[in-house]
Amino acid sequence: MIAARNGAEGLAQLVRHPDIRLLFTDVGLPGGMTGRQLADRARALRPGLLILFTTGYARNAIVHGGILDHDTHLLPKPFTHGALAGKIRALLDN
Repeated sequence: MIAARNGAEGLAQLVRHPDIRLLFTDVGLPGGMTGRQLADRARALRPGLLILFTTGYARNAIVHGGILDHDTHLLPKPFTHGALAGKIRALLDN
């Protein structure tokens, strides 16, 4: 696992570590970039990158009319470590 404190750090980590296959981000981030913006920029850098969002409240940034954006995966808060591990495993295995 590689952690970042904000979106800019997350993008830098993606550049630094080309073997990263999945980005797990909250929809709401500190530092002026949302999780949606981070995901969009990350996919511009790495088109095949898997993105997993989490949120406890700002779902409408990625859910529109009750439907997730194409190729978007969501794990709503609160979640357990087991649920997170299962979701990540399922995404990496597909």
